[in-house]
Amino acid sequence: MGPTASGKTALAIALRQQLPVELISVDSALIYRGMDIGTAKPTAEERQLAPHRLLDIRDPAESYSAAEFRRDALAEMAEITQSGRIPLLVGGTMLYYKALLEGLSPLPPADPDVRQRIEQRAREEGWEALHRQLCEIDPIAGSRIHPNDPQRLSRALEVFFISGKTLTELTKTAGETLPYDVTQFAIAPQNRELIHQRIALRFEQMMASGFEAEARALFARGDLHTDMPSIRCVGYRQMWSFLQGEIDYDEMVYRGICATRQLAKRQITWLRGWKDVHWLDSEQPQAALANVLQVLSAKAG
Repeated sequence: MGPTASGKTALAIALRQQLPVELISVDSALIYRGMDIGTAKPTAEERQLAPHRLLDIRDPAESYSAAEFRRDALAEMAEITQSGRIPLLVGGTMLYYKALLEGLSPLPPADPDVRQRIEQRAREEGWEALHRQLCEIDPIAGSRIHPNDPQRLSRALEVFFISGKTLTELTKTAGETLPYDVTQFAIAPQNRELIHQRIALRFEQMMASGFEAEARALFARGDLHTDMPSIRCVGYRQMWSFLQGEIDYDEMVYRGICATRQLAKRQITWLRGWKDVHWLDSEQPQAALANVLQVLSAKAG
C-alpha cells in the first residue's frame, strides 16, 4: 500500500523476482481500458516482468464498486493460492483494501433504472437538491457526503430507494472478514516534500508521454462525462475542464498536480490510522525490499 507515486509498482516487481507471488492490482483507476498514461498504469515491460491481475477490466463508461472488487479479488486470490503461489495485492485504493479486509455491509446491488432516475433528477434540479433530500432521509450520511460528490450521493439515495433502509442503518452490519493470513506494508517517503516533487515530475512525464492525446480520444467518444467515476479520476477531471475550454493548459497542469497531491495526502491519512502496517521508506528501495523479505522470513519462522 502507499500514496500515489511512492514506488509501489517497482517494489512489487522486485518482490516478484524473489518470491512465488502473483500481483493483483488494488487501484480504482487502473481497471479502465484506454486510460493508461493518466493513471500511470504499469508499462508493457513492467507487466511482462510481473503480470498484474484486475487491470483493464472495465470500459470507462462502466462503474465498478468496492463490492465487485472484493468479489473479483477473492476469486483471483483463490486461483493463485490453488496454484501454490502467494497473492500480492498492490495499489493505493484504500477503500478496496478496507472492503477486502473487513468485508462489506449487506448493501443492495446497483440498479441501473434507479440510478438513471436519480441522475435525471440531478440534471433537472441539481445535486444540491438531492443532497438536501439525503440529509432529510439519512442525516448522518448527509453530513458525511459532500454535495459535490455525485457518485457517493447517488449511491446513498439509491440504497434507500431500493431497500427502504438508510445507508447508515445498513452499514452497521459488518461483512465477512478475509480468510487469509495477511502481512501489510506501506511504502512512502519520510519527507512529505519528496512525494510532492515526485508527483510534479510524474505529471510532467505523463504530459510528455501523450496524456493529452489519450484524454482527447476519450473526450471524442461523446458518451463520457465528469459525473462518471472514470472521468473523476485525478488528472482526467482536470483534463476534461481543459478540453471543454473552461481552463487553459497551464491551469490544467497546475490543478492536475494539486489534485494528485490531495489524493496522496488522503492516502497517507488513511494509512496513518491503519493497523498492523510495516512502514517502508520509498527513498531506500533496496532497504525496503530487504525489509519486506526479512519480515516475511521471520513470519514464516
